[in-house]
Amino acid sequence: MAIAFKDYYQILGVPKTATEDAIRKEYRSLARKHHPDLNPGNKSAEDKFKEINEAYEVLSDPEKRLKYDQLGTNSDTEEAFRRPSGRANGQAGFHNGSDGFAGEHGTEGFSDFFEGLFSGHRAARGGNNFRMAGQDVNATITLTLEEAHSGVVRTIMLEGAEVKSKTLEVTIPPGVRDGSVIRLAGQGDRGSGGSPAGDLHLHVNLEPHPLFQLLGDDIQVQLPVTPWEAVLGAKVHVPTLGRAVEMTIPAGSQAGQRLRLRRQGLKTRAGGRGDEYVKLKIVVPSSPTAREKELFEQLAAESRFTPREPPAGRA
Repeated sequence: MAIAFKDYYQILGVPKTATEDAIRKEYRSLARKHHPDLNPGNKSAEDKFKEINEAYEVLSDPEKRLKYDQLGTNSDTEEAFRRPSGRANGQAGFHNGSDGFAGEHGTEGFSDFFEGLFSGHRAARGGNNFRMAGQDVNATITLTLEEAHSGVVRTIMLEGAEVKSKTLEVTIPPGVRDGSVIRLAGQGDRGSGGSPAGDLHLHVNLEPHPLFQLLGDDIQVQLPVTPWEAVLGAKVHVPTLGRAVEMTIPAGSQAGQRLRLRRQGLKTRAGGRGDEYVKLKIVVPSSPTAREKELFEQLAAESRFTPREPPAGRA
C-alpha cells in the first residue's frame, strides 16, 4: 500500500529556497490561525494544525530537511513508501522496523509519511503534545513629559487579535524617552502545551508639551522678558518640570539668548538629570499707556544706541 507524499513546502506556503526565518514566520502565522484553542470543535482546523506542525517539524530541522529534500519529487517518492519497504531512484525505503506503521496517523498524531521517513526521531513539539512559546505582543503607551520624567503607574487594557483581552497595571520607571520600549515578561500571547507566554513590548510615545521642547535629556523653555528687564537685568521665576525656580537675567541680555539652569532637565535611567535651557524673548507693550509712550519717546530722544549700522556714505 502506497503512502501519500506530503509536500511540506506547499503546506507552509514557502518556496524550497526559503530561509529558516521565513519558514518560522510563516509557520507561526499559520499555527496561530488554525490553533485548536482558537477554533474549538473545528475538526478541519485541528487536522490542518497537525499538518502544519508536521511540516515545521521537518523544515525547521536542518538534518530532517536535508533528508526530506533528498527524496525528490512526489512521483519519485511514491514507490519508496510502499509497505513494508521499497526502493526509488537508489534511495532506501523508510519503515519503522515492522510490517506496518504505528497508528492510523502515526505516533503522537503525525502522519505515516513522517513516521516512515523519521521513525524513532520525534521532537517534543510534535503531534498532540505540540508545544510552542507564545508570541510577543507590541502595544503603545502615551505619556506626558512629566510622567516620563517622574515615572508613573498606569492601568492599560490590551485587546485585539494579538492577545486575549486583559487589564494590566504597569509601572513606568523615571527617565523613559520617546521611542523607549518597556518589556513585560510573560504578558504577551499565551504559549501552547505548557510553554511560556510571550512578552509584552510597550512602545513609549510622548505627548507634545505646551511649554517645554525636548532636547535629549535636556529641555528648553521660551521666557518672555520686558525691554527693561533685558537692559537692566532682573530676577524672574522660570517654570520647570517641578516647581518654578528663580533665575537671574543678566543686564544687557539679548533676544534669543539662552541661559542654563543646571540639573533641571529630565531624569535619566542611570539616575542623573539633564539641564533646562531658558531662551529669552523680548516683548514690548502692545497697548502702551500715554505715560509709557512719553517715557519711550524720552528714551528715544536721549539714547545714542542703535542696533543697525548707519547707511553707507553717511557719518
